[in-house]
Amino acid sequence: MEKVNLAEKFGQINEHWSPKIAGELNDAYIKLAKLEGEFLWHRHDAEDEMFLVVKGSLTIRFRDRDILLGEGEFLIIPKGVEHMPVAEQEVWVMLIESKTTRNTGEVQNERTVETLDWV
Repeated sequence: MEKVNLAEKFGQINEHWSPKIAGELNDAYIKLAKLEGEFLWHRHDAEDEMFLVVKGSLTIRFRDRDILLGEGEFLIIPKGVEHMPVAEQEVWVMLIESKTTRNTGEVQNERTVETLDWV
């Protein structure tokens, strides 16, 4: 067991939209990511996804509405729900996701991260 210092871990992340593994919890990864700009519309057909904002603010767009998350707030997106994260300025997020969750869901493109690194 080792404690995790989030500021220290986020300090090691140098790119946006590239989640890094910070820990494991049962069959899930605790991932950290820095986000800025728009991601892409996608969904996760088999997994729920949780976004926890550590620093900054994040908008999660849905086809029928937007949800704005501030520091200390989280949102669980149920499997199968199409969404697009948007960060007007850099935001630090913690994601709790099944180990099988791919960052772009059912979409395969240049933003898909196939192999996750540890931070």
